Amino acid sequence: MERQGMKSALRRTISTGIALTAVIAAATGCVESGRGDSGSSGQAAACPFPVDDSVSTAARIGYQAIPNADLYVKDKGLLQACLPNAKVTWSQFSSGADVVQAFGAGSLDIGTLGSSPATKALSAPLNLPVRVLWIHDVIGKSESLVAKDKSITSLAGLRGRRIATPFGSTAHYSLLAALGKAGLANDVSLINMKPDAIPGAWNGDQIDAAWVWDPTLSKLVESGGTIVTSSADTAAAGAPTFDLSVADKKFLDENARFAVVWAKVQDYAVERLRTAPDEAAVSIGAQLGVEPKLVGPQLAGYTYLSAKDQASVRYLGGDFGGTLRDTAEFLLGQGGVDAVGTEQVYRDSIYSDAAEGASS
Repeated sequence: MERQGMKSALRRTISTGIALTAVIAAATGCVESGRGDSGSSGQAAACPFPVDDSVSTAARIGYQAIPNADLYVKDKGLLQACLPNAKVTWSQFSSGADVVQAFGAGSLDIGTLGSSPATKALSAPLNLPVRVLWIHDVIGKSESLVAKDKSITSLAGLRGRRIATPFGSTAHYSLLAALGKAGLANDVSLINMKPDAIPGAWNGDQIDAAWVWDPTLSKLVESGGTIVTSSADTAAAGAPTFDLSVADKKFLDENARFAVVWAKVQDYAVERLRTAPDEAAVSIGAQLGVEPKLVGPQLAGYTYLSAKDQASVRYLGGDFGGTLRDTAEFLLGQGGVDAVGTEQVYRDSIYSDAAEGASS
C-alpha cells in the first residue's frame, strides 16, 4: 500500500463542527462497582469461584459499548462479587483515542481499547507506561464499511465520497488498510467522527459511508446501508485488529492479585458468551441499550478467546508484541505515530501473568 497516499488522505480530512466533536475526550458515564446504573439488567451474579476478600484495591476501569465479556462482567457485578473489599469504578468511553487520553492524564488503571490505539499509546510520541493484559476479541465482520448508496458494492464506488470513522480506532486502521490496498487513499475524504455522532451525519446526508462497529453499524444497515467490506477482509489481507484491555504498569506491579481475579471473571464471562449466549445477550443488551435478540448477530462478528487461548504462544504467551510492532509500522506509514519502538519495547508491553493465572 502507498504510505504517502494515506498521509494525503488524512490531510484532506473534513474539519466540520461535527468532526470537531469527535476529538473531545470525556467519559460518558461513571458508576461504582458496576451495579445500579440505568443500563443494568438487574441480574447480579454470585462469584463463580472462591471469593478473595484479601484484595482491597481501588481500581478505575474504562469500558466501551462493545459487545464482549467486559460488559457481562460489569452488568453482573462479578468484580464486586469476587472481590468484596475492592472498590471498582467504571467509566464509559466513546473510543479508544479517549481511553488513551485518560491513561495519559493518569485517570485510568485498566481500560478497553482497540489494538491500533493501544499501539499508539505504546509508541512515540506518547510512550505511555501501559501493558496489554487481555485480548477481549479478534475483530471480524463486527467492524465494517457501510455505504448509504445501495448501488455501491465495492470500494471503487466510494471514489470521491465522504467516509466517517473514529480516528485512531481499529476501524480507522482497517479503513486505511483497505483504501491503501485498493489504491484509493488519495480519492476519498475521511471524517473523524465518534460512533454516536455518525447516525445523525448519515441521516443528514453529511457523509456517504462509515467504517464503524455495533450498535452504530446495525443502525446504519437497518436504515438501508449496504456492507461493502469488513475487518474480517482486512485481517485476511494481513491487517488483523483486536479489542484489548491495557493497564497502567505501576498498577499491575502493585496489584498482581487483582489482575488475576479480574482475568478470571473475564474468562468466566467468555465461557458464558460461548455456552449460554441467550443469557449473556440479556446482560450485554442491557449495557448496550438494545434488545437481547439484537445482540446475537453482533456477537457473531467477533472471536472470543479464553484465558487458556490468550496464555498460549499464539497470543499473549507468545509474540503478540510482534503483532503490535507490525501495527506500529503501519501507523508510522500513515502518520499515526512519530516512530516505531524497538522489538523489546513491544515485547515488554505484554503482561501475560493475569491470563496465565486465570487459566491455571
